[in-house]
Amino acid sequence: RQHTGRAEPVTMPTFDVPYFRYIDDEGTEGEEEWSSSRSLSSIEEDSSTDSVVSDRYVVVSGTPEKILEHLLNDLTLEDDQGTTQDTLLDDFLLTYPVFMSTSDLCQALLGKEALERKRKVLHLVSQWVSLCKDFLREDEHVKLFMKTLYRYVLDDLYEHPGLETDVRELQKLYQLHRRHTVDEYSPQRKSKALFHQLSLKENGLQSRGTQRETKEVLCHVYITMDSYLSMRVHAGVVAQELLQAVAERMDVPQGELVLVAVTYPGGRLLLQPQDRVFSDSLRPVGRLHMCRKDLGEVLYPFTDNSELQQRTARMLSLNTWDVAVALTNFDWTIFDSIHEQELVYFTFSRHASSNHTVALELLLQRCNEVQLWVMTEVLLCPTLCKRVQLIKKFIKIAAHCKAQRNLNCFFAIIMGLNVAAVSRLSQTWEKIPGKFKKLFSELETVTDPSLNHKAYRDSFKKMKAPKIPFLPLLLKDITFIHEGNKTFHDNLVNFEKLHMIADAVRLIRQCQKDHMGHSSEVRAYTDYLHIIDNQQTLFELSHRLEPRN
Repeated sequence: RQHTGRAEPVTMPTFDVPYFRYIDDEGTEGEEEWSSSRSLSSIEEDSSTDSVVSDRYVVVSGTPEKILEHLLNDLTLEDDQGTTQDTLLDDFLLTYPVFMSTSDLCQALLGKEALERKRKVLHLVSQWVSLCKDFLREDEHVKLFMKTLYRYVLDDLYEHPGLETDVRELQKLYQLHRRHTVDEYSPQRKSKALFHQLSLKENGLQSRGTQRETKEVLCHVYITMDSYLSMRVHAGVVAQELLQAVAERMDVPQGELVLVAVTYPGGRLLLQPQDRVFSDSLRPVGRLHMCRKDLGEVLYPFTDNSELQQRTARMLSLNTWDVAVALTNFDWTIFDSIHEQELVYFTFSRHASSNHTVALELLLQRCNEVQLWVMTEVLLCPTLCKRVQLIKKFIKIAAHCKAQRNLNCFFAIIMGLNVAAVSRLSQTWEKIPGKFKKLFSELETVTDPSLNHKAYRDSFKKMKAPKIPFLPLLLKDITFIHEGNKTFHDNLVNFEKLHMIADAVRLIRQCQKDHMGHSSEVRAYTDYLHIIDNQQTLFELSHRLEPRN
C-alpha cells in the first residue's frame, strides 16, 4: 500500500482555460562554449522596459531573454541576499514554463551573456535543480545541459579555483561526479578536456520509465457496472496482485476471480496473472472489471443485493478520530508530493497534465472519491436508525478532519452529505440530534461560498502548518489571475501577472511542513474506498430508502 502516482481518468474538478503555446526562442542558433578567458564579474547593462526602484530592477515586462538577463544582473551571491531578489528568482523559476520551454532556458543559460556571470549562473542552476529536481530528472534537454555546464565549469576551475564551492553544490544537488587521471589543477596539463570525464549517478538522472515501479496510483476496479473499489497500488502492479487485494476485501475466494479489461467499443481483454495493469504512461489497459471465472460480475447490482446493504456495521464500529487520521495520512502522502509548478502547468496548459500534474490530479481525484464514498455509504444503509448513526459518524469525521487541518477531505465530506440524494432524506435528518445538527451547521458555514469563500479563507489562514488546503478553490484563484490578466503585452512577457501566480502557488510550499504520525489500523479501510459513481443509481437508492410522498 503506497502513496502517489497517476490513476485512470475520472471526473474531477477542472477549469476551462485555453491551451497555452510557448513562444519561440529566435535568438539562439547554437551552443556557446564556456570560455575561461571571460571575466567572472563582467555585466552588461542594457536598456529595457523594466521599472527601476532604488537602483534595482523590478521586472514588469520584457522578452524571456531580457527577463533572464536582468535576473542575473540583480543577483548577488552574498549570504545576506535580499528578500526581493529571492522572490524574483523564485517567481522566475516557478513560472518560466509559461513563457519559455526548458530547452530554451538551458540554451539561454549557456549563451554568451549569461556565461559572463559564471557564479551567478551556477547559483541560479542550483536553485533551479533544488526547486524542480523531480521534473528536471525526466527532461533529456536538462541532462545534456547539465553535462555541458559541468564540463565547462570543470575546465574553468584551473583559472578560477573560486568556483570550487559552486561546483560542489552542483554535484551535491544533481549527484554529478568528477573522475580524473591526473591532477586537475596541474599547470602541465596541455588539454584539460582530455582528463575530464563526466558520470551521472544512475539514481540521479533516471527517467520516468525506470522509476515507474516506485510510483503509485489510485486504481479503480469495478465489481459491478456502477461501483468500484478505489485502491492505492504501485504502478507496476500485475493482475494477480489486484485479484488478491479484491478477493480479500470482498471476502471472495481468489481462485474464483479473473480480471478483465473492458476496452472501447465493448471489447474484453482477459488479463493473465502476470500481465501489467498500467502502461508506461500510467494509464490502465482499459476499464478494469473483477469478474467470476464465468465472466459474471462479482456482485449483483447494489439495488438488488440485500446482503451488501448490511455493510454499515463495519463503518459504525470504527473510531471517528482514527478514520479522520487515516484519511488525512492518505491525503498527506499525495499532497506532500505536489510541486508548486504542477499548479502552473495545470492552469496554463490542459495538454501538459499528462507529464507534470500527476500528484495534483491524484489529490483532486481523491477529493471527488471521498465525496462519492460518503454518499455511497449513506445510501447503502437500509435501516433508518443505522443511517442516522452513520450520518452522525460522518459529521464527526468531518469535524476531526478540520481539526487535523485537512480542509480538502473536510470539504469532500460536507459536500457528500449535502448532495441532493442524501440531503433529501428528510426522515433521516429529522432524527439527527440537535447538537449534531448544530455542529453540521457550523461546519457548513466554513464551506459557504459567499464573499469569495471568506469563511474558509479566514479559518484556513488561522491554521498552522502543516495543513492541506481545499485545492479546487486554490486552482480557481490561480485561474482567476490567469484569465483576468494578459500573459503578454506587445509581445513582452507580463511578469507582474506571473508574480501574482507565483505568490498563489507558493501557498503549497507554506502548507507542506513535517507531518506527524502514521496511519492507524483503520488505514486498510480508508485505503480501499467502496464507491458508487453512477448518479442514477444513487438517486434510486435514495428513493428506495425514503420514497416520495
